[in-house]
Amino acid sequence: MKNTRTLATVALAATAALTLGACASTDAPADGFDASTATSIADFGTFADLEAAAKAEGALNVIALPRDWANYGEILDLFIERYPEITVTEAAPDSSSAEEIQAAENLQGQDTAPDVFDVGLSVALASTDYFAPYFVERWDDIPDALKNEDGLFWSDYGGYMAVGYDPDAVPAPESLEDLLGADYRGKVAINGDPTQAGAAFAAVGMATVQNGGTLDDFQAGIDFFEELNAAGNFVKIDPTPATVASGETPVVFDWDYLNAGYAADLDGQRNWEVVVFPGTGYAGYYNQAINIDAPHPAAARLWQEFLYSPEAQNLWLKGGARPVLEASMVENGEIDEALYAALPEAPADTVVPSSEQSDAAAALLGEKWATAVQ
Repeated sequence: MKNTRTLATVALAATAALTLGACASTDAPADGFDASTATSIADFGTFADLEAAAKAEGALNVIALPRDWANYGEILDLFIERYPEITVTEAAPDSSSAEEIQAAENLQGQDTAPDVFDVGLSVALASTDYFAPYFVERWDDIPDALKNEDGLFWSDYGGYMAVGYDPDAVPAPESLEDLLGADYRGKVAINGDPTQAGAAFAAVGMATVQNGGTLDDFQAGIDFFEELNAAGNFVKIDPTPATVASGETPVVFDWDYLNAGYAADLDGQRNWEVVVFPGTGYAGYYNQAINIDAPHPAAARLWQEFLYSPEAQNLWLKGGARPVLEASMVENGEIDEALYAALPEAPADTVVPSSEQSDAAAALLGEKWATAVQ
């Protein structure tokens, strides 16, 4: 479906390497069935069998899911309410995508290891050895460009890279170049390190396409942040609602839905506006995956099925993010119309990096980022 609020279909096709994979067996599980080998609900038998297996495990470990990120708090609470037999442990909510994988490596074989991941594309592409193949029930409704052909990872929610700012502290920026001015000295932050965090990686991507470059070469974005740093405008503080409230980070590069979350969190405390600069918009999705060594493999798969239900997808929409099942839910009448109508208009020209472009950008950032902003 073509809609001005939808992440452009043409741009999404740039990730065409992520395509539909094979489905699993429809046979019911045999005695002694190992949930870690399941690639779909059919391997358990029925959805009720999957629920029973997850309840028998009695636990689920998630990692790097801040409750104020894309409405994850409400999503987690609904899962906990629906499955009180399953104890959910929320580890390291402020970790980066790369730190999620590091945790899986460090905790391998332990009951505290993460069962599931939510990671940016560049980390997902580099970490497939850590992922177990799985095809959620709504697999066919996920756009082909947004899923790995082997079922190792698949997109969940997305948005546009935007700039949030405190209008009481700085003038309203109208372009990337404005942020190089003296009014923004010591005031511009990004969400994490772009060599590790998806949001920060996307900030450099957005700066690239807004600064005369293309997704084939992120050098223009690195050059912008080098100039921003040389001007004294780049502040190396990871933004949070607390740093925004304190005035430490009055300008923040972050996903539009996260910047909108700052505005909601700080309502009545501090003004916060959000702008997606005119011109080329940079869009991106995060990705779900199951730890191949998940200590609770059935619960991990139940969590994934839950996330791809219309109810959970609408909760991401409530958080200002664009759910990956958006087009299917619109077609099927499952979308929350009021929340959908509230999404800001998307740029007419949208880009999404392909897997090859993400790999090249990650390599370039690993080589040049630290020197550029030291």
